Amino acid sequence: MSGSSPAARLQQLFEGRRLTPTQRRIAHSMVRRAGDVPFLSSVELAELAGVSQPSVTRFAVALGFDGYPALRKHLREVAPTEPVSVPGGGDDAYNEYQQAVLGEIENLRHLAELLADPGPVERAGRLLAASRPLPVLGLRAASSQARGFGYFAAKVHPDVRVLDEGGSMLRDRIDAARRAGASALICFALPRHPREVVDALAYAQEQGMTVVSVADSAFAPVAKCSDLLIPAAVGTGLAFDTACAPMLLGRVLLEAMCDDLPDAQARLEEFDARAAARGLFVE
Repeated sequence: MSGSSPAARLQQLFEGRRLTPTQRRIAHSMVRRAGDVPFLSSVELAELAGVSQPSVTRFAVALGFDGYPALRKHLREVAPTEPVSVPGGGDDAYNEYQQAVLGEIENLRHLAELLADPGPVERAGRLLAASRPLPVLGLRAASSQARGFGYFAAKVHPDVRVLDEGGSMLRDRIDAARRAGASALICFALPRHPREVVDALAYAQEQGMTVVSVADSAFAPVAKCSDLLIPAAVGTGLAFDTACAPMLLGRVLLEAMCDDLPDAQARLEEFDARAAARGLFVE
């Protein structure tokens, strides 16, 4: 693990662990502040995660350590020797709007580190390209991500079905996609996570579909009902979360999907020709 980033090393430490929702919250906070965590006390980590100090101690024990001091000692052994300054982490030189932007830059940096291993994205691209039709799920805060992905995917994929409305019809639409031949479903899951999304993904799996999820954390509630989850953090520095990293990850997945669609380029060229003939764009 010595050659990976602090955030990646933390992810590896948590992988395969059965964590409670409170423990997932602590883990998520640690990943977001990976460079600073080895130098935080249990009280400071508790404040960062919004949990109690005893919860941090129980979290360390759940990871197999005698207590938080042992966990921190382990992190210092595999982390840089000095704290990493995290953009948006409270530097008084920046106002709150600048800090929000810098926080998103840090999220994008973490995403770039994650994509150093292209394997999961390439696997997702193959799954999405092979599914006919391709359902794209995203409710509430994630609905815009689903619609954006679906808009571009429809230019290269022959049958894309955006599921951006919940209610009693959602399972019916999943059933219809499955009957039509869908083998995979991609879901965008962002805070706050609707229970309906978790239930819908579990149902899709029951019907034999492979679930690919883009979520704000590897410990998001949808993790338990995803066959492949790729995390991309959201920004929390403003009144409403910002989702630059999930949006960019969606575009990366589109690129990977295009690589496995042999006629993707031809479809794009055909669209451009029709758009020019119709005078669709002013450029």
